[in-house]
Amino acid sequence: MIHRAGAVDSTQDLAHTLAQAGAAHGTTVVADHQRQGRGTRGRAWSSGPGGLWMSVILRPDLAPTVEGLSVRIGLEVAAALEPIIRPDQSIVLKWPNDLLVADRKLGGILCEARWTGDRPGWIVVGIGVNVANEVGAEAAAAAVRLADVGGPSEPAAIEALVRNAILVASAQSGPLSPAELAAFARRNWLGGRRVDGPVAGVAGGLRPDGRLLVHQADGTDAAVLGSVTLSDLAPTRASH
Repeated sequence: MIHRAGAVDSTQDLAHTLAQAGAAHGTTVVADHQRQGRGTRGRAWSSGPGGLWMSVILRPDLAPTVEGLSVRIGLEVAAALEPIIRPDQSIVLKWPNDLLVADRKLGGILCEARWTGDRPGWIVVGIGVNVANEVGAEAAAAAVRLADVGGPSEPAAIEALVRNAILVASAQSGPLSPAELAAFARRNWLGGRRVDGPVAGVAGGLRPDGRLLVHQADGTDAAVLGSVTLSDLAPTRASH
């Protein structure tokens, strides 16, 4: 079932309300505009008319960890959208949850679980994709829209693609497979870039649990959960 709305505070909040009331796996909320859209760590997400703002309720038989879910979704969404942009452009993933084109943000993914004991009762996956929406002067240098890179200018043109990508990703469980890790490596924007938080070093690939490996100065790899801060945008060496 797809619930459509004009303007809402947040598709995430509405989806959680529906899930609490028993909404089924795959129930989806799509809005034209979010007044209080949010990303990771509660960061504000500009989400005016012309973009795709969607939240999907998941009730799969998940293992207790959901750390790799945003990676799986990112891989599926990137694979779904890349064929509809210009062939000289590619979609890469900035771990843990951003989709980039030419170093600028095309979209973001937010996975929020509500737990029952040590297992998620449900998960709401929120995704925002810049399609032809206004991004504002401050964000323009860091953002890109599908319409800017040869893609469609109507959110409806990608709605089914993105929703299906989320549902396909949600059908997988357990650790990331070797094939998924290899697919991520090909789209890994962070790989080879220097980070300084929460640990300092050079970003590498992923562990099967979805954590980022950071190669430290002492030669050891730290496994990071959550997010990292960059100290230099330019890659320093090949990722490992």
